[in-house]
This record gives sequence, structure tokens and C-alpha cells, in this order.
Amino acid sequence: MMLLSHRGVGVLAAASLILAACATTTRKPAAPSTSSLPKPQEDRPFSGLPKVKMPPEAQAMGSFLKAQVASDEGDRSQALQFYIQAVKADPYNAMLRSRLATLYVRDGQLRPALEQAKRSLELNPYQIETRLLAAGIASALGEDQYAKEQYEIVLQQEPDNQEAHLYLGALYAKQGNYTQALNTFRQLIEIDPHSFLGYYYCGRVMAAAKDYSAAERYYKRALALNPQSELVMLDYAVLKELQHKPQEAIEYYRRILRVNPNNDFVHKRLAELLAGQKQFDEALKEFERSEMLETNPEDTRIKIGLLYFERGELGRAATEFNLVLGASPNNWRVRYYLGAVYSELNEPEKAIQQFEAIPENSETYVDSRVQLAYLYDKRKEFDKAIEAIKQALKKRPNNTELMGFLAGLYREKKDYPDAIAVLKQMIALEPNNDKFHFTLGALYDEANDKEHSMEEMRRTIALNPNNAQALNYLGYTYAEMGTNLDEAEALIRRALKIEPHDGFYIDSLGWVYYQKGEYQKAVKELQKAVDLTDDDPTITEHLADAYRKVGEFKKAALLYQKALRKATEQAQVRRLKEKLASLRDSGRASQ
Repeated sequence: MMLLSHRGVGVLAAASLILAACATTTRKPAAPSTSSLPKPQEDRPFSGLPKVKMPPEAQAMGSFLKAQVASDEGDRSQALQFYIQAVKADPYNAMLRSRLATLYVRDGQLRPALEQAKRSLELNPYQIETRLLAAGIASALGEDQYAKEQYEIVLQQEPDNQEAHLYLGALYAKQGNYTQALNTFRQLIEIDPHSFLGYYYCGRVMAAAKDYSAAERYYKRALALNPQSELVMLDYAVLKELQHKPQEAIEYYRRILRVNPNNDFVHKRLAELLAGQKQFDEALKEFERSEMLETNPEDTRIKIGLLYFERGELGRAATEFNLVLGASPNNWRVRYYLGAVYSELNEPEKAIQQFEAIPENSETYVDSRVQLAYLYDKRKEFDKAIEAIKQALKKRPNNTELMGFLAGLYREKKDYPDAIAVLKQMIALEPNNDKFHFTLGALYDEANDKEHSMEEMRRTIALNPNNAQALNYLGYTYAEMGTNLDEAEALIRRALKIEPHDGFYIDSLGWVYYQKGEYQKAVKELQKAVDLTDDDPTITEHLADAYRKVGEFKKAALLYQKALRKATEQAQVRRLKEKLASLRDSGRASQ
């Protein structure tokens, strides 16, 4: 959020289930005598027709279509209810039960999801996706043996299925069967020699088995395939700690922070290594580090969920994260991921529910408050957004990025005194930050305090003589006021040397010429500005004013009309209407 200066499938529902009308044909009855005809009843226009019961298949199809429409519109709760109705109408339809199981998972209802998945497989044992789903649900519920059996069946039916190899290998590792786990992951590498996850999980298995040299070899292969992988670098850094190689661990922690500067865990590990202080019992620390390298189905599911998220397969990512939360409801990082998925799916209520559930002591708490603020901001619920950012600031009180977000929210709320107060706090923390001074100046301007606005713009320029925004802002302010026009022109020309093709800066120069009475020069510059920023009504109005001054009344009228179509501020709308009316009343609009 920046403080700116002057500068589908839903159609199927329309079919209305004509299937019911076509389901049965009735013979036309013999015409009764007129004396026996029933009297017309306006509220029952077809009451004389025999009732036709809708076939179960038609009912199921109708509910299925409604479920599809609800799902496409983002109403997954309604979609769930329609799928339940569809299965009730057609209980032997394996596809419907599979869809219902998926929605149960996304709703966090794992027991009924597993029941539907099992029934679907009884009806059609050859559904690979449904069997993988059933295995995942069972694993989340602690039914590892059933999950293992399902993954093995998948690999019998589809030997090259990579997900089944990953999850089965993770189950073996969870049970401590590292040999079988390693063999399973190696099979994945044989299927795909470039399998990043295959090498990564071989490394995790070897680390868990305390074969650190083998783990290092596999991690290096994974990093060769994806050099920027945060998850591999993190494991590798922990491995280096376990090998008592702190300098190499520090190097990898720093590499992670170059990829993700907000990784709190890495900051803590790096700080501890650099301090060289033993804050905990060494045995406990060794145990905690080793535990980080354990591989299990939940960890695997999180990684795959993140991969789906990165690839934009949001529905599948939501399923993976819901399965993890079914087994570990207090996994706050996964709950944060799920909230982010729901946000991307445009399901704000579900996203808010996930973010709100994250407690203050979680490492994702601050990020969750920022996400809440964005969601509330989009809904124009500024007070809730402000409260969320304030909660984040309690944890990070001097974070100027969060403070800037808070100032922006106050600005959107048009609470300029509080926005200005926050900017002053930011400047107290970083007095030489020219961007903060510029933003404060822009806020003063919006609050109709020109004197303080210009003062902050001058400070901005003093701190950074190449701040083109401030140079233009101050120059345009002078032009609007009709004062210091030579200084205004000099300031704007300095801005244009830095950004020569900025349409707003060119407009500012044109407006200086206009205020100086040099109207032909004004037309030339303002026409350039309009060509660069065709949608800005203020620049279009400026050009119309200049054309009016040089006697091009027809062009002026056309431009006023164009600006009027784009204008949203009531003051400008009124002003443009008055200028148009003046031209028409004088008979010049067509000249």
C-alpha cells in the first residue's frame, strides 16, 4: 500500500435441471365433461397435471451441478451440502463419494472423509487419486498400517507414481525402517533421475539414521537441482551443526536469509552460533537438532503442499494442509499456510479463521496479523486491519515496515492525525530516511496542510537531491499555488532529468508553463503527458484548459468530456461540468 501524491461453470445452473421434465411421458386423458371441470385456481396453474417423481439419477445430477456451481463461486460449505445430497440420491456413484471425501477434508472433517473415500474405493478400486486421498487421511488419523497398504496398492497399479513413493517412504522412516525408506526413495530417483524430492528425502533418511556423510551427498545432489531451496539449505545447515562444523552451518544459514530474510528460526540459530554461548544442555540441543532431520508423513505432506502452492494448484495444497492439521491441529505454521491458500482461493472467511487461530507465541503470529490486516483492508474494515497491525507491532515495536503499513491504513481511513503521528515515529527511528519524509509530506498535503507538506518535501530533497518524486511534488505544489514559478520549473526539470518519460512530471512542467501564461508551450508538454497517461482525468483537464487558452475550443470541449468520463472526485466532476457548460453557453464548444 503506497501513499500517492498528484500523482464458468456457474452457467450450468441456468439449465434448471430440465432432466426432470423429460423423465416420464404420460398419456393424454379423455376430455371430461364441462360440468366436471375443476374451477381454475390462480395459485396452482398446473394443478390438474399428474405429479412426476424425479428419478434418483436426475436428483443426483441436479445436486452435482449445484455443487459445482457453489464450488466455482467459492462457497465450499454449500458445495459440501449439495454433494451430500447427490450421494444420498445416488449412493453407488464412486465419483460423487470421492468428491465428497475431498470436500470433507477441506472442511477439516477427516473421519467422514475417510468413510466416503473407502466406500468410493469399494465401488471402484482403480481410482488412484482417491486411494492416495484415503491413505493420506488414514495417516493423518494415525492409521498407518491402512495408509501403508493403500500406498502399496497404488504402486502395484501405477509403479511410477511419485507421490506414493514419497508418502510410503516417509511412513517407513517414521517406523524406523530406514533401509526400506531409503530403497523406496531410491526407486523414485530411478523413475526420475532429476527428482529433487527423491534426493532430498534420501538425505533426510540418512540424517535420521545418523549416516551424516551419506546424507550430505544426497543433500548436495538436491541442491544441484535447486540451488535456492530453503528447505534443503536449512537441513544442510543443521547437518553441519551435528557434524560440529559451525562455520559451514553459519554460511548456509546466511544463504537462507538471502533467500528469505524473515526466517525467524534461522535468525535464532545464526545468533546462537555467532554468540558461541551454550544456552541449553548440549544433549538436549543435539536431540532437538536431530529431531529436525527426522522424516515422517506429516513433514512430507507439508513439503508437497508447499510445492502445490508454488505451482498454483491451490485446491490440492488445501487438501494436504488440512490432512496435516487433522493429525496436528496445533501446527501453527501449517495453519498459516492454509490461511494463505484460502486467501489465494478468494475464501476470506476461511482465511481469517485460520489466521485468527494462530496464538501469540507462534513464530507465524506476526505474519498472520499482517495477512489479517490485508484481508480486512480489502473489505474496507479498517479498524480491524489497524488492530491486527497493532498486535504485530507489540511483538516487533520498532519495525518500520509494519509502521508504514499502519500509517497507510490510517490514511485510507482518512485519519490523517494518526497517520502523521506514525510517520513521525518512523522518522524518529530513521531520521535520514528521505522516503519517510516524502510520505509525511504527502500526508500533510492530503490533510490540507500545505506549509508542513512543502517543509517535508524540502527536507526530503536536502537528504536526497535525486528524489524525483519530491522534486516534482514541490514544483507542482508551487505551480498549483501560482508562486515561485521559476523555482518550480527548475525543480521539475531536475525530476525529468532523473525520470525523463514520467507523464506526471511532464504534466507538472506543462502546468508551470500554463501558470506563466506560456500557453503554446503548455499545450506541447501537456499533450505529451496525456499521451503517456491517457487515463488520468486531471492531466486531461489541464490539456483542455490549455487548448481553451489558445482558442482551440472544440478540442477543449472534447477533452473536458473525456476527463468527465474518467473523473471520480465530486469536486472535479462539478468543475468539469461548469467548464463544459461555459463553452456551450458561449457557443464555442463546436468551434
